[in-house]
Amino acid sequence: MATYSAINKSQSIAIRALVRNKLQTTLTISGMAIGVATVLTMIALGSGAQKAIQEQVRSAGMNVIVVTSGNYKFKQQWTSDGETEEQQTGPYDPSAGLTASDSRNPATDEEENDPEYAFGLGGSDKLSLADADALARLPGVQYVSAGLVDNARVELGDEGWFTRMHGESASLPLIRRAWIFPRGRFFTQKEVDLAQNVAVIGHVVSQHLFGGNNPVGATITAKGRKYTVIGEIASSSWMVPEAQGDDQFDAIYIPVTAAQSVLHQSSLNMLTLSTKSTGEVTAVSKSVTSLLRQRHQLSPTEPDDFVVDSEAHKSLARGGMRTDVTQAVVGNVSSLDKVTLDELSKTLDRASRTMTALLASVATVSLVVGGIGIMNIMLLSVVERTREIGIRRAVGARSNDVMLQFLMEAVALSLSGGLLGICAGIVAARSISAAVQWSTSVSLWSVALSFGISAAIGILFGFYPAREAARVDPMTSLRYE
Repeated sequence: MATYSAINKSQSIAIRALVRNKLQTTLTISGMAIGVATVLTMIALGSGAQKAIQEQVRSAGMNVIVVTSGNYKFKQQWTSDGETEEQQTGPYDPSAGLTASDSRNPATDEEENDPEYAFGLGGSDKLSLADADALARLPGVQYVSAGLVDNARVELGDEGWFTRMHGESASLPLIRRAWIFPRGRFFTQKEVDLAQNVAVIGHVVSQHLFGGNNPVGATITAKGRKYTVIGEIASSSWMVPEAQGDDQFDAIYIPVTAAQSVLHQSSLNMLTLSTKSTGEVTAVSKSVTSLLRQRHQLSPTEPDDFVVDSEAHKSLARGGMRTDVTQAVVGNVSSLDKVTLDELSKTLDRASRTMTALLASVATVSLVVGGIGIMNIMLLSVVERTREIGIRRAVGARSNDVMLQFLMEAVALSLSGGLLGICAGIVAARSISAAVQWSTSVSLWSVALSFGISAAIGILFGFYPAREAARVDPMTSLRYE
């Protein structure tokens, strides 16, 4: 109880002393505020840059996995895990693994004699909405969209345009991070559940049918059914350009349940997944393969009845490499997409870390200057108030009481400067973001860190002056002029 009373008394004495020396107090608080504001602003800029980089990687689809129903493979068979059928089952048998549904895709004699003909294992009708729900629960999976795709002629009055019609889930825009909606919106989960006849059209389709006019509210026809346009999608990233036939912006999107109704098909063509991290693509791909094989009740000797594809596979194929060679390379280097993603992320992160380190150095200098300012003011205060210290000691104050008083003054200065600096830092970060369109991120931990640093500086730089004040000899201080 006595200790608590001594602390309260020291606090009140410290506050009165700070109020008496208004100019010194104001200048010291201002120095600390500038230092803390600089730290918070620098952290906000660095964190914002890293988030912007990660968002660009995701917007390019580097964390996207696509599962396609059916499996059409070359005569040297490759599973989604990259193992050859010969390794699994012995010499290749063209009839192995064929089902009744596969027989709907026979090869002609001419195709059989072509060494580059991909002998079809055939289509499959096993991919389902239940599979999408199961994959959504896998570790590392962020979002899943169930897809049903077909070609369609979209009509608006006398105008028409051949494109792709996608039946999708409401979560698809969360996966396609490069999408923006210049007009309207995407359909909701309720509209999916009710299989409502609403459509979202890509920018390419919108230009051909509406010529730049607002399509929202218009009625279009596809597959003999009318749909109300509720939105238009476009690309927000140069990494995902819009082009005719690109299957993203040259397409229309309807609820997957509405697509099942109009196409009279309960199974799915594809599942689109996004991973929580770009470095998890390989691991999640393997988990997806394992789970789907289990759900589709495939024996170890049966090939996959689906294909799991990632951005790395597509990048190799776009490079002009033969498809069988691409599959061979990717199959034998199971972590190729992870290496690609890691290297991309590391390159971008190194640039971000360099900028963050530079900004942190500037902030550190500002804090050190603020701390030295506190120490300087407190040492000067000890000299100026030597007689006051002697009087306190003469009336019964102990050396610890004097030290606690000056320590309280230093902490009060630093915390006041810290709070003011946090407010100034948040305002500065938002102002920079608005003025020059830089990405900034002010997080709770950065605010806590800035406040903690200001408190630590008050204690560290205030301890020495407080100790010097406690060492003042009472008799000498009473004679001090």
